[in-house]
Amino acid sequence: MFNAFVHVELHTGDTAGAKKFYGDLFSWKMEDVPMGDFDYTMVQVGEGTGGGILQKTAADAPSHWLSYIQGDDVKSSTAKAEELGGQVVQGVTKVPNMGSFSVIADPDGAVFGLWQAKS
Repeated sequence: MFNAFVHVELHTGDTAGAKKFYGDLFSWKMEDVPMGDFDYTMVQVGEGTGGGILQKTAADAPSHWLSYIQGDDVKSSTAKAEELGGQVVQGVTKVPNMGSFSVIADPDGAVFGLWQAKS
């Protein structure tokens, strides 16, 4: 069952600027993690839900935050979301050694991610 917000991710056109802004504003700790052809910045916030920062992939998309909800079966939950009128923005995608995710738009267009940690 999916039910808890577990990760929040900033998709931005200026990762260096975002890291400086949020690091200075909130004293967040940043750690760059190589992910093949790009770096993903893990954000440690202390207490509470952590997140990440990455370069947005669509140049014409605005910078935005994406919240992930954790569960135990991302594949079937992605299919169920589509059955219920949601749109699959990104199908189930594996993150090596970490888990799998998908991105869904609800019937009104609000976008969120589903996350299944590797067991």
